[in-house]
Amino acid sequence: MAGHHLHALAQLLLFVLSIVYLCTPSYVLATQQELLVGFTAKPEPSVSSYQPLLNDSTGNFSMGFLRLHRTQLALVVIHVRSLEPLWQADPTSTFHWSDQTQIDFNGSLLISDPQTGFWSTGTQGDKVVLLNDSNLQIQKLGASPEVIWQSFDYPTNTLVTNQNFTSKMSLVSSNGLYSMRLGDNFMALYAKFATKADHICWKHKALEARANIVEGKGPIYARINSDGFLGMYQTNDAAVDMQTFKSFHRSLDAFLMVRLEQDGNLRGYYFDGTNWVLDYQAIANSCELPSPCGSYSLCGPSSACSCLDNRTENSGGCSVNHESSGDFCGILEPENSFTVLRRKAVELPFKELMSYTVESSLDQCETLCANNCSCWGVVYSNTSQFCYLVDYPIQTLLRIGDESKSGYFKVKQEAKKKSEVRFTIGIGALCVSILLMIGAGVGGGYRVWRRRKELNRTRSEDDGVLPGPYKELGSASFKSIEMCSGSKE
Repeated sequence: MAGHHLHALAQLLLFVLSIVYLCTPSYVLATQQELLVGFTAKPEPSVSSYQPLLNDSTGNFSMGFLRLHRTQLALVVIHVRSLEPLWQADPTSTFHWSDQTQIDFNGSLLISDPQTGFWSTGTQGDKVVLLNDSNLQIQKLGASPEVIWQSFDYPTNTLVTNQNFTSKMSLVSSNGLYSMRLGDNFMALYAKFATKADHICWKHKALEARANIVEGKGPIYARINSDGFLGMYQTNDAAVDMQTFKSFHRSLDAFLMVRLEQDGNLRGYYFDGTNWVLDYQAIANSCELPSPCGSYSLCGPSSACSCLDNRTENSGGCSVNHESSGDFCGILEPENSFTVLRRKAVELPFKELMSYTVESSLDQCETLCANNCSCWGVVYSNTSQFCYLVDYPIQTLLRIGDESKSGYFKVKQEAKKKSEVRFTIGIGALCVSILLMIGAGVGGGYRVWRRRKELNRTRSEDDGVLPGPYKELGSASFKSIEMCSGSKE
């Protein structure tokens, strides 16, 4: 009897588990600690922000679909408690949140969208796991698991604790304007200013311990240390340089990360259990950022923004910059394609990273730029006679109190608006039409006059009357008619 009750209880439990399984959304069931070959999932319509697919063993990190702008999604690894993305697959594009988008693991982690294309790891692995440090890995099973792909090798805009950053990698801000890369003994920040080349705007050399960098031992790499610093290394022994955070040596049990932000600054944070706390900034003075006030702007005391022309109010940018792309090369008359703006008491924000020439006067410095189609402006010092040529569209400059430093800046002529162009074309077409009508009228009148003249000549010859002016011929004819009518009466 007891066995019968146990069997019935087991069947009831199995039935309940089956109902729970059938009623549980697939995205909840998919939240597991490994993905095996054959895994597939689609975005759930009911999810408004984040759909988890894979968790680490601690529950601190998760990989899944992040909903963007209601209709799009990104495959990301997030910090669960803050929902902060730490890594993103293919950050240059997004996919659609629809039942047409799908993620699969067939040895390669693949997300596909018929409208935008696909992204793939291009691997032949056996499982996907998310480690306790937020590293997403694809492993090949064997006597010991072999890592054949990991997200730590493909950072987006963020580095986390103990993630190695090598000279083959780059951090790119989410707006795509700024990047961070390593050199042979330095790390640097770069900006894209609507030109082909990236422009260096911050550089940190490993100066204090440069003797520890040994040629031939391989390139340096960077890593965030849990003690609270961003270090540069050449071997695993010791850091050859350290940029310390505010939490340095505070024995802080917190998750650390650094991020390349949309303003071009590299900032470090730690999570205090509720919020991300600012712990480090590569560029401390906001006026030293690549372009904190926008193009053709000035950044002054207390980071106040103004415009170079003094006439425009800086509210999100200065309207003096009509066109800020390309250069002045390839233009038939480059000297007529721009106007000139001059300003005293200005300085370049990162001039120590720019090249310069020595010129005896401001006029000579300006002439160098005026005759150079790739030059957008110069900043000249009367005391040092240094002439700095700016080979990118003018960004934010520093407002200083020294009037011995002067700036000369090219401003592209504003292109006519399409409506103005259409209006001009319309007026031109109307004028042409009027001229054609006048010409046609004159030509037609001339043909009528010729036709009448020929007709009168013919009539004159038939009546024996010599041809003459029209008014004379008419008056004579009327008199003849009147006389004949009178005689008959």
